[in-house]
Amino acid sequence: MSWLQIKTLIRPEQAEQLEDWLLEAGACAITLTDAEDQPVFEPIRGTTPLWQSTQLTGLYDGNLDVDLMLNQLQQSWQALYPDASVPVLQVEILEDKDWIREWMDSFHPIQMGQRLWIVPSWHQPPEPNAVNLILDPGLAFGTGTHPTTALCLQWLDGLDLKHKTLLDFGCGSGILGIAGLLLGADQAWGIDIDPQALQASQQNAERNGIDPARFPVYYPEDCPDLSCDVLVANILAGPLISLSEELSGLVHPGGLLALSGILAHQAEDVAAAYRRWFELDAIINKDGWVRITGTRKVD
Repeated sequence: MSWLQIKTLIRPEQAEQLEDWLLEAGACAITLTDAEDQPVFEPIRGTTPLWQSTQLTGLYDGNLDVDLMLNQLQQSWQALYPDASVPVLQVEILEDKDWIREWMDSFHPIQMGQRLWIVPSWHQPPEPNAVNLILDPGLAFGTGTHPTTALCLQWLDGLDLKHKTLLDFGCGSGILGIAGLLLGADQAWGIDIDPQALQASQQNAERNGIDPARFPVYYPEDCPDLSCDVLVANILAGPLISLSEELSGLVHPGGLLALSGILAHQAEDVAAAYRRWFELDAIINKDGWVRITGTRKVD
């Protein structure tokens, strides 16, 4: 079976209407992607922000009458937006492929540090005797491929976590908390504002044979009073700064901290917010993103 793919560049305010029209015209799937490498930072909870230049792609059955559909779209657009140019629609014929297999083949095991591997569930671990964290790409962030996740995983891999407790603040997929447990921590907790993240963390922990009692996850407002030996927070610079006193207070004296999700030009502002409580290490940069680590001062 052949497929047709229709692409167009739009502004955020046009997305919903054009998406509706493409679906009415028979689209099997619609995707929205960043057209100019302009990531959206710190979205408001419960919103789905779009980029200023968004690429909208519709996937169709190859038997579609393309000329008829394009003519209908043009008429609908001009009726609603008489003063705006009709977006240019690019039509491509896609060769018949096993798209699920194509997608799966794009993800491979990744080594993080000396001991830890991140392994998609459909792959055999390259080193069966290593610490293998089974994780599939999903809705929540954190497959290990982003520089900020990699920086945190490499840091955890270099620690002695035996008999330690760990808090994964902004847990996403749960990758950091689960990695900490597999690397020897006794107990971990996850905190996130996104229900999909909490669900993904629980599912990934189960997939890796983690007892749910060793990795409970919470919304911030529901979390019990905690104090940990190691805290990792891979979120964004703004929340890290505003939460600096709260996060610092969760770490035992002598405990360890790792912060990421921080762009290089934001590093000094974030570091300054934590120096009151932590002796900070040298800042580590990877592809324009940084990791800030330190040890909680003993009063």
